[in-house]
Amino acid sequence: MKITWFGHSAFRLEFGSAVVLIDPFLTGNATFTGTVEEASRGATHVVLTHGHADHVGDTVSIAKATGAKLVTNFELCQYLGRQGVAATDPMNTGGTTDQGEFSVSLTIAFHSSAEMDANGVLHHLGLPNGVVITPKSGSEPVVYHMGDTDVFSDMAIIGEMYRPRVAMVPMGDRFTMGARGAALAMRRFLPEVPVVIPCHYRTFPPLAQSPDAFLKEMGDQAGRVRVPAVGESFEV
Repeated sequence: MKITWFGHSAFRLEFGSAVVLIDPFLTGNATFTGTVEEASRGATHVVLTHGHADHVGDTVSIAKATGAKLVTNFELCQYLGRQGVAATDPMNTGGTTDQGEFSVSLTIAFHSSAEMDANGVLHHLGLPNGVVITPKSGSEPVVYHMGDTDVFSDMAIIGEMYRPRVAMVPMGDRFTMGARGAALAMRRFLPEVPVVIPCHYRTFPPLAQSPDAFLKEMGDQAGRVRVPAVGESFEV
């Protein structure tokens, strides 16, 4: 599997014939220096963790340009479908959907999920989620993107059920768990995940500006952490 981090919580996964974008916040993402067209080239699926603008990002324009299928919770699928996303596969917490070469499972996450319209009205967009991408090929790793969340002990159950080999972990603090909580999540509840990718940091001034504190909190397990540069691709 080839993984590319676009900054914030935006990732691209490439395996087999699948090209999966997770939370493609590109336009307006101050850390992203590429183009939406290049980042989304060949996309087959867009998977969203929740409805905040810094996660929905360029979903609508990408889906229109590429024909990518949107996979996310029911309310967010309906909302973005009204904005022109033609192919949607709605689901909800605890569910798993078959996407051909892989499946998508939605886990719990502790956060919020809403969008304010031009009139200042907040629209509830379902519950926030983590997502698990499970390729059908046994040679490809299972990926757990936590979405935006605090640490919670049931992460251990997610680890037991899905056996992820890669975890995308928000650790920027203020809107998600910070370094201490993120390290606790990985050390206590997901100790068998070999590849840990910190995210949701440096994008805005209120967030942690580096993963250094997270690495420090990981202590003797810091070797599990992979810190890619924005736009960097790597194989797992």
